[in-house]
Parts: sequence; C-alpha cells; structure tokens
Amino acid sequence: MVVHGNLTGLKASQVKALERIYRRRVPPDQVVTPELARYLTEQSLEIRRQIGLIIDRSGSVRYVIVGDGREIVIPDLSGYGRGRSGLRGLRCIHTHLAGESLSEDDLTDLALLCLDLMVCIGVGEQGLPGRVEYAHLMPPNPEGKQVETNIVASVYDLDLDMGVFLRSLDQELESKMAETVDLSDPREKGILVSVSQQPRYEAEDSLEELAELARTAEVVVLDRFIQRPRQINPKYLLGEGKIKEVVIRALQQGATLLIFDQDLTPAQIRAIAQITDLKVIDRSQLILDIFARRAHTRDGKVQVELAQLKYILPRLSGRGIAMSRLMGGIGGRGPGETKLEIDRRRIRERITRLENQLKNLSKGRLQRRQRRIRSGVPIISIVGYTNAGKSTLLNALTQSEVFTEDLLFATLDTSSRRLRFPMEREVIITDTVGFIRKLPKSLVGAFRATLEELEDADLLLHVVDVSHPRFEEHISAVEAILNELDLGRIPRQLVFNKIDLVSSQQVEALCRRFQAVAVSARNRKTFEPLLTMLEGRFWPGEMEGPD
Repeated sequence: MVVHGNLTGLKASQVKALERIYRRRVPPDQVVTPELARYLTEQSLEIRRQIGLIIDRSGSVRYVIVGDGREIVIPDLSGYGRGRSGLRGLRCIHTHLAGESLSEDDLTDLALLCLDLMVCIGVGEQGLPGRVEYAHLMPPNPEGKQVETNIVASVYDLDLDMGVFLRSLDQELESKMAETVDLSDPREKGILVSVSQQPRYEAEDSLEELAELARTAEVVVLDRFIQRPRQINPKYLLGEGKIKEVVIRALQQGATLLIFDQDLTPAQIRAIAQITDLKVIDRSQLILDIFARRAHTRDGKVQVELAQLKYILPRLSGRGIAMSRLMGGIGGRGPGETKLEIDRRRIRERITRLENQLKNLSKGRLQRRQRRIRSGVPIISIVGYTNAGKSTLLNALTQSEVFTEDLLFATLDTSSRRLRFPMEREVIITDTVGFIRKLPKSLVGAFRATLEELEDADLLLHVVDVSHPRFEEHISAVEAILNELDLGRIPRQLVFNKIDLVSSQQVEALCRRFQAVAVSARNRKTFEPLLTMLEGRFWPGEMEGPD
C-alpha cells in the first residue's frame, strides 16, 4: 500500500491525490520543497487530518502516512538499518492542523526511531503552509539534552542545507560515540537493566553478576540502569517514561542490546520490541547463550538445545519483528498464522527427539556409574557457585588439565578424574557445572541429566569463593538447588577457596563458624587439611600410624 494509515472516510480522489505525493522527490540539499509543503498542507486541510512523509537521504518519499486530527502513526522502519552514527537516514515531515509545536510523542519518535529530523508544518488559512518547527538528536552531553529544536516563520525561511547538516551531525554523533565505545569492535554492545523491589544493595549485586555474565557472553557493557518502583509495570517492567529514557540513552551510546536482569514475559518482550529495534533479552536467555557457546560434549549440546527450545516455544509470536530480534527470524507472520503453527509443531517435535536422545545418553551414563560403584572406589563430586574455582581445584588435586578460565560457566561438561592417596587408596572426583542465583528452570530441568552424577556421590565438596562479599548468599543458592534436585541427603563438606585473597584471621574465624576446610586452589601447599579430612572420612583408622 502506497498510503499508510486509516483511509476510512476518504474519497477515492483524495487517496489518489495522496498517492501522487509518493512519486515526488526532494533535492538532497533541501528538507522539503515549498511546493511539496504547500501540497501537503492543502491536502491536510481538505481531509482535516495530519499527513506525514518519510523521506530518505536521496530525497525519495518512502512512506505517505494519513493520521487523524492529532497525530500520525509511523509504520515499522526496522528494515532501514542504522549507520555508524546511529541515525537511520530517514526524516519525518508532517502537518499540524492547529499550528501547534512538536509534541512529546513527536520528539520520542525522533529519538526511538533514530530519525535524521522530525519536522512539523503548520496548516494556515486556505491550506497555506504556516510556521515550521524541526528537531534533531543531540550527541551525549553534560546537560543530558537529547534533542534540539528550531522554529522558522515559514517554509520559505527554512534555510538548512541537508547535505552539510547531516554530514556534520553524523560526524559529531559518531565522534561522541567513539569516545565511549570502539566502533570497530564487532562484539555486541549492551545496556543492563534491573527492575526490582529488593533492597538496592541486592539489586546492585545481582546486576554486577549480570555484568559478569555479559562479559562471559562477550558483550561490551556500556551502561547500567536500576529502577526500584513501588509497583512493577506489567507491560514494560520499567515505567513507560523510564523505558523510553533507557532506549534513547542506549541509542545515543551505540548499544545494540538491552539485557534485563529479570525474566521477561513474552508479552513484555513484544511490548518493548514495539518501541525499539534494539535486541531485547533477559537473564535466562543470556545464560542460555553462554551455555550454547560452552557446551562441547554430546550430552551438553543436547541439553542446551533442549533448554533453548523450551524457552523459545512460549515466546513464539505471530509478529515477525519481535521474533526476528529474539531468535533469528522464527515465526514471521508471512502468509498468516500457518507459518507460526508450523514453527511451533517443528519445535515440539524437536523437543521430543532431544528428550529421547537424552534418555539414551542417560543409559550410557548409568552404565558407567554402575561400573564405578561396583569397583568400590569412593566418588566425590565438586559442586559450587559458578566461578568459585571448582575446575582449578580438580586440576590441582589430580594434576589434570580440565579447562579453566576466569569466566562464569567456564565448565559445563562433567569431568571425572582419579585422586590417589598413600597405601594404594584412590577416589574418583567429578567436576560439575556451576550454579547461579535465579538459574532458569528450563536449565535446571535440562541439566538434571548431567547432575545425575551427583546422586551416586559419597561426598559433595561444596567449593565456595570465600573472597566474594556475598559468599553466604552463594552458599544458600547452591544449597537451594541441591535440595530442589533431591540431593540434600548426600553428605557435604564446605571448602573455602581463594583464601589467599582474605586475611588468615578472617579465614580461621569463618572456617570455625561454617565447619569448613580452607584451600587456595592455586597453591598445592594448602591442600593438606583437605586431603587429611578426605582420608579420615573414607578410611578412618587406616591412615593412623602405629601406637
């Protein structure tokens, strides 16, 4: 359709007159020609509605929009990408019947849609063009000013060379953006958002953890927002004014991604997607992305894909735009809802196949575990909060080379090694995926298969990063997940790791309080108390010397 908007009540001749505008061209150095401005105001007066145009930088009219007496509704512009400056290369020119100034909605559209200009032309007597007001985006500045507006008496006084103006604006926006972010860096640039009614320190701590998750997912974090409302907005999570402020700030800084610390409902994702073409994800989706990057074994890959599909299924929408941002274009409207139903059926079928694969893989794991149990060798499983140093401890104890890195969820795949003691004694030590607060339920369910290894453990070594300011909350989070997995019956031993980062007096006090063993996984000389404890637990009396 050449003309967008509600055409009800318009005569065929009026629609034809609007369609003729579509074939007009504006010289690249002009905002709008006086002739086109007059044609717009005359047509607007005749139909008593606002009329708008979306014009690209070559001067071609891309959309003709018919509104009502108060506003126009700009169609979806997500097909027009944003350049390095963040602008979309489109300007909006529309009429105002009462000669009023640019509205708050006009300025919001300018910012959210990253337009070059927002222009309103007053409709004067006999349809002649009246005063002209235009606004453009501002680079980030100390005053926090987002837009600048200008007014001229008439379209004939609109002396603005669009070519020179846009080159200057692009350069200034790009220059300011380059001060905060490397534009040549191909990584995603994200803004972190938390909406919580918890105490501020808890929200900040959770957001700090989200920043670490973002770093693990190779996202460059540009900014953070925390809002603690009295009531959570059911539509946007944030208040409507705040979400627009966040989006505008994100666009000013060159962000490509909004990451919410709280889980978003499918309706909230769609609502936010309607006001911005930034990608919008939540904490669960970020964790799923990390798991997808880091799963290497067949078990891990199957479990991650299963968790992702279970997350995606309820979020499938008939609105193609929202889904293209969420997961690469699944579920576009296409010829109707048929495409959506096909996608849903395929995902359900894939989930069934993956669940069957998981059952078969589980049988193989069961056979291996039964062989270990028959051998009579004690089994120790290392559990703990992510990045507590579990894999580093396993490597140091067994002199092996399980992958380690200072990132959350560096280990996703279960690893087992043998630890030998004097007098021909040995144990099997198993490393497992780290836990985290607010772990997505789909992941808990999917990784239940991997965590089956824990069911046969004779002892769980609960490794804790004692240098972390919230280590007690980490202990509680791990204990809660273990109880959820019905593993509370298995004996546990707290192991405080990273004691080299804490004073010895504090370590001694904490060990007495929590009945824990202290180690530094990077210093094998600190292992003696841990090894002595293990010997005494599994072979009491055998390790004692002669009387």
